[in-house]
Amino acid sequence: MAKFWNFVLFQAGWFACVIGAAHGQSFWPVLATMAYLGFYVWRSSSPIFEFKLLIKAALLGVSADTLIVNLGYLSFNDSWFGPHIAPVWMWVLWALVASTINQSLSWLKGRTLLGIVLGAITGPLSYEAGVRLGAGAWVPGYEVIGFILIGLIWAAAIPLLFYWADAPIKQQLEQNL
Repeated sequence: MAKFWNFVLFQAGWFACVIGAAHGQSFWPVLATMAYLGFYVWRSSSPIFEFKLLIKAALLGVSADTLIVNLGYLSFNDSWFGPHIAPVWMWVLWALVASTINQSLSWLKGRTLLGIVLGAITGPLSYEAGVRLGAGAWVPGYEVIGFILIGLIWAAAIPLLFYWADAPIKQQLEQNL
């Protein structure tokens, strides 16, 4: 049942942050999503490990999205720190994705090729949905390049998140041998 609620709350957080950004009102959705992430970490069997995973994902996300913005392929609405850095609501969404790695997406563990394919497809589709809901915009003339770039980023991000999620487990196994 935890995996079900993880999936439902992921979807709710995604919609709240995107709709909030589309209307210039991302503060409350970000706060609510962060509260969920805090609860998720607190309820985890390895809270420090999960917290580190969420932080790594947020840092990866802010780096990737800031690069895309500065390359001139995408712009986001409701950017708290200015137009040249990914908005906080996107940082939270990257952490939210990481919260699914050991829960609702755990079925994907060990299926790297499938993770690459799903990341390459669902990543850009998620951004496109956000654009269509008004949370951002593709820069005219660069829509296809931006879409492809996001696909490549997410094709790498999903396996990387799973690697980060498995790394401490592998280290512990090696220490016990």
